[in-house]
Amino acid sequence: MKLWFRRCALALLLAAFCSVALSQRGGRGGVEQEEPETRMPNGKSQKEEILKAEYQQNLKDAAELADLAEQLKADLEKNDRYILSVSTLKKTDEIEKLVKRIRTRLRH
Repeated sequence: MKLWFRRCALALLLAAFCSVALSQRGGRGGVEQEEPETRMPNGKSQKEEILKAEYQQNLKDAAELADLAEQLKADLEKNDRYILSVSTLKKTDEIEKLVKRIRTRLRH
């Protein structure tokens, strides 16, 4: 289970790195698109602010994901081999939802 957690964390870091690299390269395959840069009233780039907010949300979700994974591990260790509680199953569903949210934001 510890190996699974490490692999998930590594996959999340790799996905975050790839999304940052793609966004710096111009997005889609290195083809730069000429879009007018939208500025917010305070003068900051709207695109940069969105990326910053998504990054912060990804960090929060990744921390929650790690917490849920630890809770799931503890639940599995304390339960019998063949019996799972409903709360354990709900945690797996919540883990899936978090992973999907993170993946969706990273694909932007």
